[in-house]
Amino acid sequence: MFVFDATPLIYLAKAERLSLLSRLDASRLIPQRVYEEVVTVGLDAGYPDARRIEQSVEEGTFDVVSVPETTLFDRLSGNPNVSDADVAVLALAADHGATAVMDDAYGRDIAAVEAIETRGTAYLVLSLVRDGELEADDARETLEAMLDAGWHCSPSLYSKLLSKLEELAVGGADNR
Repeated sequence: MFVFDATPLIYLAKAERLSLLSRLDASRLIPQRVYEEVVTVGLDAGYPDARRIEQSVEEGTFDVVSVPETTLFDRLSGNPNVSDADVAVLALAADHGATAVMDDAYGRDIAAVEAIETRGTAYLVLSLVRDGELEADDARETLEAMLDAGWHCSPSLYSKLLSKLEELAVGGADNR
């Protein structure tokens, strides 16, 4: 099960690749707070990616769920350095034993302290290649489209991602 933060949703939507996530063999949740931040506020501001995310929810790619106010939720809510959306993602992932999908380093650091598994957007794209759900060239194009849309990825990480894609493309089924 994956719980999505705003950044992966926004940049996959901007790159018009959000539909790839329907190929993941796991439940996909969006906390209500993230949905409000990305879709409700985004639609009001006229962002096309907000409509794409809304359509993905309507199509059943994602389930929007409320977040229980657990002890972790309360503790993280008191941290002024953590956004309401990140609090919701981490609390929901912890409550469901799920993986938080977030690219924000600070949120991932908090997740590590709380023993919440995290993955980034690039990991999901690579996992689709590994699982035979996406061709390596399509994955590279997806990463490039996200970068063109403003997604942040250091040059060294991008180089590692391209190397891994090449390895997966050459290895094919051997890497599963």
